[in-house]
Amino acid sequence: MTNETWGHVREDLRKAVGANSYKAWIEPLRFKDLENRVARFYVPTTFMGNWVSRHYADKILQSLIENGLKADRIEFMLASEAANSATPPAPTAAAAAASHETASASRTTTADKPAASRSAQAGVALSDAARASAPRRFDLAGGSDAGAEDAGTGGPLDARYTFDSFVVGKPNQLAHTAAYRIASGGPVTFNPLFLYGGVGLGKTHLMHAIAWHLQTHRPDLKVLYLSAEQFMYRFIRALRENGTMEFKSLFRSVDVLMVDDVQFIAGKDSTQEEFFHTFNALIDQNKQIVISADRAPGEIKKLEDRIASRLQCGLVVDLHPTDYELRLGILQTKLDQHLQHYPDVRIADGVLEFLAHRITTNIRVLEGALTRLFAFASLVGKTVTLDLTQDCLSDILRNSERKVTVEEIQRAVSEHYNIRLSDLVGPRRHRTVARPRQVAMWLSKQLTPRSLPEIGRRFGGRDHTTVMHAVKRIEELKGADSQIAEDLDLLRRTLEM
Repeated sequence: MTNETWGHVREDLRKAVGANSYKAWIEPLRFKDLENRVARFYVPTTFMGNWVSRHYADKILQSLIENGLKADRIEFMLASEAANSATPPAPTAAAAAASHETASASRTTTADKPAASRSAQAGVALSDAARASAPRRFDLAGGSDAGAEDAGTGGPLDARYTFDSFVVGKPNQLAHTAAYRIASGGPVTFNPLFLYGGVGLGKTHLMHAIAWHLQTHRPDLKVLYLSAEQFMYRFIRALRENGTMEFKSLFRSVDVLMVDDVQFIAGKDSTQEEFFHTFNALIDQNKQIVISADRAPGEIKKLEDRIASRLQCGLVVDLHPTDYELRLGILQTKLDQHLQHYPDVRIADGVLEFLAHRITTNIRVLEGALTRLFAFASLVGKTVTLDLTQDCLSDILRNSERKVTVEEIQRAVSEHYNIRLSDLVGPRRHRTVARPRQVAMWLSKQLTPRSLPEIGRRFGGRDHTTVMHAVKRIEELKGADSQIAEDLDLLRRTLEM
């Protein structure tokens, strides 16, 4: 087959597969020979040869036949073999230009070594001609000029986030066990592992722990950790730098892929499509995938249904909000760490318990509060007491206060006085209902930021003057009636817990 004939075949393939697919998969092919009705082509990587063989072999063979060539099948050979061939094929004009560009760059920079390492990372030793014809190498660690051996696990790992530093409790026990099973390298019957939960519950900690453990105990495995945002930006860079083939090859050659905060690719159509194909390729190879998000797969808005369904085919684990025992355990662990840096700081009894009880929203906030106390105590030379804690953390404690709703107050009051909730908000004016209703209105005024008209609307559409009268009446009764005062105190403590 002459170069002219191959040029006609390429033009036919461009029309058949589209410009983007042609540029990514057909253009890098280099014709070798046609012998015994077998057409042979050089490819830069094994991955590319397998991909083209699966998806475009029929189209290539059909185009060859339509252009008068007698071919029954096609084969692909690594471009490295061209360097060892006695009569290597002449490079195309594009390859020659690229080779000149590479040579010019090598005279002013040391980019040759990174290029070589990237070739090794992809599992293929490319010849000079093949490297020239291939698109620019794309690396996972950052810029396109960095070597793939520096990519490590893709994203930076925090040395603090290991299994040893992870405090296990009932809310996160299942997630920890599943993560450790993957990190141990034993038989895993679930793939992917999908971790979801609110902010600061330990998702990222577990993913970092998996990466650290595998690096230590299974250095033979290729582990890649990165955020969904990093995946998106690197895919965009690969498109811009004509490095999609290398992007696909590197991502789909890992043994363990971990993507954090996958909800950020929702609504990004091109990124979702590439993630979908990467996911399928790794699953087909029986490679482990670990994904995290802030909500369950089916609850992520603008996430394609085909991706959501595949994320749910493995083990989906919810990291529940922390309970008091887990928060206290985390504080005790952090206390030991802080005392190594601040050996002179003293913590009074009850401080840790107070923090575990009051700060319930976020573990990062809880750890930050303890760090602030240690820093303050070391600067002023004081013992950390409850009073100092309340003064130093007034803003955190205020923001961490539990927000009580009118509906919660209504349910608590109806249960306390053993009346129906419908009677409490209904039109009945009997004293057995009217007094609890006034108590509920008073609590709503004291414990919620709702205005008087808003409170009135929550109690069956009553006027704000009715709420004012109820608040005034309860204020009078709590000073004169010990039973009312006791009820108010009990209800208030119940609602604030």
